[in-house]
Amino acid sequence: MAATLIDGKAFAATVRAKVADHVARLKNDNGITPGLAVILVGEDPASEVYVAAKHRQTVEVGMASFEHRLPADVSEADLFALIDQLNADPTVHGILCQFPVPDHLDERAVVARIDPSKDVDGLSVVNAGLLASGEKGLVSCTPLGCLMLLRDQVGDMTGLNAVVIGRSNLFGKPMAQLLLQENCTVTIAHSRTRDLPEVCARADILVAAVGRSEMVQADWVKPGATVIDVGITRVPHPEKPGKTKLLGDVNFAPVSEVAGAITPVPGGVGPMTIACLLANTLTACCRAHGLAEPEGLTA
Repeated sequence: MAATLIDGKAFAATVRAKVADHVARLKNDNGITPGLAVILVGEDPASEVYVAAKHRQTVEVGMASFEHRLPADVSEADLFALIDQLNADPTVHGILCQFPVPDHLDERAVVARIDPSKDVDGLSVVNAGLLASGEKGLVSCTPLGCLMLLRDQVGDMTGLNAVVIGRSNLFGKPMAQLLLQENCTVTIAHSRTRDLPEVCARADILVAAVGRSEMVQADWVKPGATVIDVGITRVPHPEKPGKTKLLGDVNFAPVSEVAGAITPVPGGVGPMTIACLLANTLTACCRAHGLAEPEGLTA
């Protein structure tokens, strides 16, 4: 029987609607408007698209959107001066610097400069440490989105075996921490894991995030498992010369005949990332003002 399709696009719309409702109540009851500042350095075409989407969705949910575009040759000192200004601005509750940045800038230093309470990308060492210790911080958007999808699809995850393929600081490690908080038994697998297919086949929840298209095959998947595909690889379209298509880390068609539920690529995890960026900005705003956090939008 074919797996249930986990519709991330539809779920992301639900998340944005919840954010918009809470933002409206913040404005009406407290006179507060959450604000998100996005910094774009240079003119990377993909980044331009992402920033435009973030601006549009920020405005759609009723938040204030602050865009700061800097030249590709901006100095570290000037970039840091802008970040310091935004850190001190009470109307800005979330700060995001769109990556990649030009080679002369150190991404880790940029993240470290952002006030952790405004680090809505959840990338800082402080927020990583808070997550690892079970304290309240801001969680990286894509893992948070995956957690929301899993909560909706699986419900109580207590005692389930979860395997995360990928150990990046951006996704794999925070995803594993979130699953631990849901009382899963968690394995982090990676390129040097022995008998990787066998390890994956024990998982009730399998999360693939390695960036290798269609790596996960049907015999890697436990019958009935929930499969979350985080990978995105652009390849030439087999039927449309000159066009490309997106593939995930999971060989979708055969795996969907084995899994109980699965996210597609595109339309699965991807739409959740910006939705969770908005949720994080709302959460940061509520914490800054000592107000109740939005239900169902945090880890």
